[in-house]
Amino acid sequence: MRGLRLRGGRLRGSGSRGLRLPRPHTLRARLTAGLVVLLAVSCAAVGVAAVLELDGFLTGRLDQQLRDAGASFPASLEHGNSVKPSDHDGDEYGDTRRQATGTFGARLLDGTVTNEAVVRAGTDPTDLNVMLTATDRKALAAVPVDSGGHSVRLSALGSYRLTAWHGQDGDVLITGLPLEPVEAAVHRLELVAACVFGAALAVTGVAGALWVRWSLRPLSRVAATATRVSELPLASGEVALPPRAPESDPRSEVGQVAGAFNRMLGHVEDALTKRHASEERLRSFAADASHELRTPVASVRGHAELALLHPGPVPPEVTRALERIAAESARMGEMVDDLLLLARLDAGRPLERRSVDLTRLVLDSVTDARAAGPDHRWTLELAEEPVTVTGDAHRLQQVLANLLANARLHTPVGARVTVSLTADAATAVLTVRDDGPGVPEDVQPGVFERFTRADRRRNDGEGGGAGLGLSIVAAVVAAHGGTVALESRPGATTFTVRLPTDARSDPWGGRGERREQP
Repeated sequence: MRGLRLRGGRLRGSGSRGLRLPRPHTLRARLTAGLVVLLAVSCAAVGVAAVLELDGFLTGRLDQQLRDAGASFPASLEHGNSVKPSDHDGDEYGDTRRQATGTFGARLLDGTVTNEAVVRAGTDPTDLNVMLTATDRKALAAVPVDSGGHSVRLSALGSYRLTAWHGQDGDVLITGLPLEPVEAAVHRLELVAACVFGAALAVTGVAGALWVRWSLRPLSRVAATATRVSELPLASGEVALPPRAPESDPRSEVGQVAGAFNRMLGHVEDALTKRHASEERLRSFAADASHELRTPVASVRGHAELALLHPGPVPPEVTRALERIAAESARMGEMVDDLLLLARLDAGRPLERRSVDLTRLVLDSVTDARAAGPDHRWTLELAEEPVTVTGDAHRLQQVLANLLANARLHTPVGARVTVSLTADAATAVLTVRDDGPGVPEDVQPGVFERFTRADRRRNDGEGGGAGLGLSIVAAVVAAHGGTVALESRPGATTFTVRLPTDARSDPWGGRGERREQP
């Protein structure tokens, strides 16, 4: 349309960068936007075609009027104003008969305008004067003499459609009609088209959004079902999946997606059921095996100790073998107890729930660790007031013992182990730090899993465990509603245990007392 210009295919703003419109992200918004854009392009094409066609049609009618009028009006200007008005016979001042209002005429001789006139409405028919500027005269001189229509803008009159003919005296005669009626009609059509198409786009946008929303309802249900599934704890325990997404016409894309999604949920549910059954069988086997092994292991240990108490002479080799049997039996008994504890925790058996003085447990555990590892430097940092939590004192004591044993066994002689305990209104924080070699990076992700060993080797009792200590720590802490985390690098390894504090305890976070064990 007239007055609209595009540069480089993009709308340019006043800034240095082009205007960027926000892009829709949802499928519904994209479909609606695509529908509106397609309709806008169609409306623009129809509007441009209609405007151009109307402009061409009206301009053609104007050219036809110019051809019908011919050069009679500019030819009547050849005599100029040399004759007095009383002698006017209709030809000397310009013949205005049968000329439409606004008709323009000009006579050029040797490229110079010698006479010009325009027919005015409601005025003296002899008042045909018009003041042309130098630019207007140049524009008139540039009109081709081909009896065709040419659009020229005259500063004194506005836009005109002009046609030039050769006169009989070697001059050029120009006849013109105003383009204002054509432009008014075209502008009116542009306004009407803009209003109608704008209303159509608005209505189509709203209706299209509602239609797309209604059409995508099955897909929204699929998304809602997928969201509910994503919020389920699929990694542990028995999981009941939500109802399947409603399926629509299987011939549609949405129906195919819903059907495929429901089939996938069926496969996932079968896999979860089989996994849960397998875990239950494995958990039951571990509990039963641990329970059944306790009696024969205790029996073997008892017989070995009884044989060591025999008063008669026993060869040294036999004595050494009996001592090894007793030691390994004790070690196997501890392993069986650990496995039985993990099986009970996996089964969700509740622990004892009592108020536990965690400060006293830390003091006792560090004292025991110092006795077991006198070559290490043990540092204790405690809050000024006792820290209490609700839980099982025996199991929490086992957590502390396992963490301190882990720090003692995996650090060299002379290493410093720092145990700190702080608390706030909701959480008790226990940290065990050492300056040993650290946990290898490839072991850290699975350090709390069962049978995980940092050295990847099995040794015979010389500080080598079964890899159950940290897994018991994680299981007991989780059973108390807490968390345990590891941060390790060469020279700095920290285990952090967070437990909910007892409701009666006061916040003392940030105030602590540092005690150095001799």
